Amino acid sequence: MKGMCGILGFFETGQKRARQDMQNIGRAMAATLAHRGPDDEGLWQDPDAPLLLGQRRLAIIDLSPEGHQPMESHSGRYVIVFNGEIYNFPVLKKELENAGIKFRGRSDTEVMLAAFDVWGINRALQKISGMFAFALWDKREKQIHFARDRLGKKPLYVGWAGDVLVFGSELKALHAHPDFKPQISRDVLALYMRYANVPAPYSIYDGVWQMLPGMRMTLRMDDMQAGAPLIEKMEPYWAPAEKVMEARQQTPPTEAQAIAAFEDILRSSVEQRMLSDVPLGAFLSGGIDSSAIVALMQSLSSRPVKTFTIGFHEAGFDEAAYARDVAAHLGTEHHELYLSSRDVLDVIPKLSEISDEPFADESQIPTYMISRLAREHVTVALSGDGGDEMLGGYTRHLYAPKIWKAAGWLPLPLRRMLSGGMHALPTEMLGRLAPRTPHFGEKLHKAGEFLSQDSSQTAYETLAGMWLNPEALVPGAQEPQMPLHQEAWQPQGLNFTEQLIYNDTICYLPNDILTKVDRASMAVSLEVRAPLLDQRVFEYAWSLPLDMKIRNKQGKWLLRQVLKKYVPSEMFERPKQGFSVPVGAWLTGPLRDWAEALLNEGRLRQDGFLDAQMVRQTWAEHLAGRGNHACRLWNVLMFQNWLQRW
Repeated sequence: MKGMCGILGFFETGQKRARQDMQNIGRAMAATLAHRGPDDEGLWQDPDAPLLLGQRRLAIIDLSPEGHQPMESHSGRYVIVFNGEIYNFPVLKKELENAGIKFRGRSDTEVMLAAFDVWGINRALQKISGMFAFALWDKREKQIHFARDRLGKKPLYVGWAGDVLVFGSELKALHAHPDFKPQISRDVLALYMRYANVPAPYSIYDGVWQMLPGMRMTLRMDDMQAGAPLIEKMEPYWAPAEKVMEARQQTPPTEAQAIAAFEDILRSSVEQRMLSDVPLGAFLSGGIDSSAIVALMQSLSSRPVKTFTIGFHEAGFDEAAYARDVAAHLGTEHHELYLSSRDVLDVIPKLSEISDEPFADESQIPTYMISRLAREHVTVALSGDGGDEMLGGYTRHLYAPKIWKAAGWLPLPLRRMLSGGMHALPTEMLGRLAPRTPHFGEKLHKAGEFLSQDSSQTAYETLAGMWLNPEALVPGAQEPQMPLHQEAWQPQGLNFTEQLIYNDTICYLPNDILTKVDRASMAVSLEVRAPLLDQRVFEYAWSLPLDMKIRNKQGKWLLRQVLKKYVPSEMFERPKQGFSVPVGAWLTGPLRDWAEALLNEGRLRQDGFLDAQMVRQTWAEHLAGRGNHACRLWNVLMFQNWLQRW
């Protein structure tokens, strides 16, 4: 296991550069990814083809030169640059040794290459468990293979810089190629304005794609045409819809069997992710997911696990006290850092550098800050990401199906009339109806928008969306199709709640949650591993009836049962809080001047991407207290901030 990295490369289909010029470009591209891999740099050029592969390395396992990349396979056929971790590589290594393979070092990269040699690429991908993105050059066939892990933990962009095929872990690397001329895609910008992120397989630029999770792509370089739509050549080696339908054929276990089996799977997943030659710890919010991961880590460790929490005195959320109680109960070596709003606001100018694509999930700020705290003590941290998507933990999984069931039978025109009535009242006025429920007015507005939809799929887009009419906001744009809308990505026979959970797994999880964690942690050279995102957890969770996930108006029932064995339930049974920051209040307070400059009408018109009048009206309503438009405005502000930088 060589650890987190940044990978990059290019192949020239047109006029060929001198080898030294290619080296210089490779070094410039690699320099942009130094934060992903501060420990080592490697470049490799094919002597017989205009190809360069490069990597920046964060060393985690096998810190010796035997873990250096780019790495060549024993047969000499393959060369790889690989970002990620293969968690089951010790098991695969034994299997390969039994087949007669002798290994030079202890890295998972070497095991992966041997697996491709012995089993072929597709079969090897079926056997590998981990988080990864790689580019694999087949010298014999003159083919390049790209692949991304099953649930999308590690990123990979592939596209065109003139007639040069370029790829990298982040768009920063593509920017460093002298032929790369970025052109913003208006259509993808509309998608971003809906979802607050740029969903795979698209990127914010025309001619550049993100690899989709669970996909591989093979390109024959001797028949590649510059500018070809690479996206058409992707194919799944792991298809979530198929896995869901296979899992649902299983005979459901009893409750006791389910709890025991789930605990075994999760314990094994945690144990695999604790393998490291460098210091290791965990994020701990005191919530169910992170507490369960830390409890299992501590049960597997002979010394106190290092745990990390950040607290906010004034920013609308503070889970540090809960985390402290859990840490004390489990006996971890606990580190916490209290931050002020000023500390948080100081991070905002860095956001467009951390995410070199527009990204507007404000919880990126605390994620970056906890990563920075953890990196002072460890190089690897385990997190609780994935619990909500695997086991039905989001508020929308609990309440949206009830609203749909209660009112979905009404004729659509009547539902739309009700929705209009709700929207006629400001969120502040509606909020007074339930003063103890945070954001009650906004939730009612969202419920109204949700009810006005004509199908479960468009209802999901409303629940997950910010701007619900992005084509009006981005004049001339036409929203592209998402995997969400494609039959091959959708399992048959799911009820409304299951459909929401599944859609979050293929859409919100990779495009928002995992993008946020990857960019925020890698910005400080910290590797984050998520045991709840093991494919065994996904497949087992989908074999269970819904009431083992959602019960008594609560999600994650199964994980709660496991956690109760380690931590008293009063320590974690409380309303879901999440990593939210009070953007709405900041926009009318300390961030007002910054926002006003980015939302200046003349500037918006000059840039020419957004409907200036629509943005200004939304901003005026927010400032006047006629609605909390913080999320929508944050989308626009993060785009404007990104545009200014990139």
